[in-house]
Amino acid sequence: MQEFDFLVIGSGSGLDVANVAANQGQSVAVVEKGPIGGTCLNRGCIPSKHLLYHADVLETIERADEFHIDATVEDVDFADIVREVNEEVEADSASIRSGLRSSSRHELFEGEGRFVDERTVEISGGEDDGARLRADTVLIAAGTRPSVPPIDGIDDVDYLTSTEALQLETPPEHLIIVGGGYIAAELGHFFGTFGSEVTIVGRRPNLLPEADEEVAEAFTDRYVDRFTVHTGHAATAVSEDGESVTVEARPYEYGDDGGIVEDEEPVTVTGDALLVAAGRVPNTDTLNLDATGVETDARGFVETDEYLETTADDVWALGDIVGEYLLKHSANHEARAVARNIFGEDLEPVDYSAMPFAVFASPEVAGVGASEGDLRAADREYATNTYSYGDTARGDAMKTEGFVKVLIDLEGEILGCHIIGPQASSLIQEVVVAMKSGSGTVRDIREAVHIHPALPEVVQRAFSGQFSRGDGGHRHQH
Repeated sequence: MQEFDFLVIGSGSGLDVANVAANQGQSVAVVEKGPIGGTCLNRGCIPSKHLLYHADVLETIERADEFHIDATVEDVDFADIVREVNEEVEADSASIRSGLRSSSRHELFEGEGRFVDERTVEISGGEDDGARLRADTVLIAAGTRPSVPPIDGIDDVDYLTSTEALQLETPPEHLIIVGGGYIAAELGHFFGTFGSEVTIVGRRPNLLPEADEEVAEAFTDRYVDRFTVHTGHAATAVSEDGESVTVEARPYEYGDDGGIVEDEEPVTVTGDALLVAAGRVPNTDTLNLDATGVETDARGFVETDEYLETTADDVWALGDIVGEYLLKHSANHEARAVARNIFGEDLEPVDYSAMPFAVFASPEVAGVGASEGDLRAADREYATNTYSYGDTARGDAMKTEGFVKVLIDLEGEILGCHIIGPQASSLIQEVVVAMKSGSGTVRDIREAVHIHPALPEVVQRAFSGQFSRGDGGHRHQH
């Protein structure tokens, strides 16, 4: 048995807390079964956004004729693009591993960690198979993995998840994507831009169902123009025949009493690759949490209090595995909160207000705060305004579509903001700062000087125009 002051399972954002412990002079154990650096670095946002930027460059060139520029793409070395990105990711992971191995205050244990007692973990597999570790404080930051729904025949088909898709060195001729969330949207954009025919099958009425409904509808309309899209359909069966894979999907009614509509004709799609992008599941089932007092919710995510301490004393959790926001910037935010609460003098609840998200597809989507559907469901009074990119000088110059939608209460407090269009992931930041660090009202945006004719004017004007009052699902000019 090896004894430590602090132990973390997972080497993503949990490392930020481990580093604080080490800087406080504590002995630290880091347990990691996969590549060092966690999902974001190795299998998520870093490789995907690197690859997506290449798609954005190609898309820009292909639009050049709209600006009376005759440009042609002579060649695309897709394999080199993928190899370069993955080599950079591997180098970053190796650098973190080297730093942990050479640290006098961290000890890295490579293998799968499973609880065998309160705050006691045993390592299986990897270089440190059989090691048993105990710590005064334990942090669970073991993340999630791709979810694979129980589709008939799925176990007999050679399908991809996002992990494998990010390493493909040849784009499929026809990629079928099961799922309609941000992973489906981003990878559809990536492979579609590089020449794949793309078909998307999603159960919900729109793609990006977690976005504001008006944004999701606009996004879905754009993807219908680009790809073959079957929303409102659930994949019910898959099969493989040589180099081809076939997906059968039936109409799906979403809602409390909804489900597959059996008496409707199915849609059948055949392609040469299948990507399952149906969300994420927590890795709690690998941890043997029954050996501790750590409880999970109905979906398997770790239960915590508002300070991110679990139901077991001195066992904390953060990141995707707690299921609040499956976003790297949320995990980093939680890591700062956990570090304060473990090593500070006073406990502070995690503040999830103004937690933004972004989808790096084409078009980009970003949002923060409540959607209009959220406000209607809560029966809240609100007002809303929308402003189009094309009605600004810069948006007009870019020949672009898209809009900024603002939701406020009747006193002017910002309740939410939702953007679809170029640089949405950057434009949303002004609103996040206003909600988090300013007065949180429309004045923060209206009264700030915005450079003319830069793109942020579309945000300023969305906050400065005439708002319509929302009431019971209807809008009234106000």
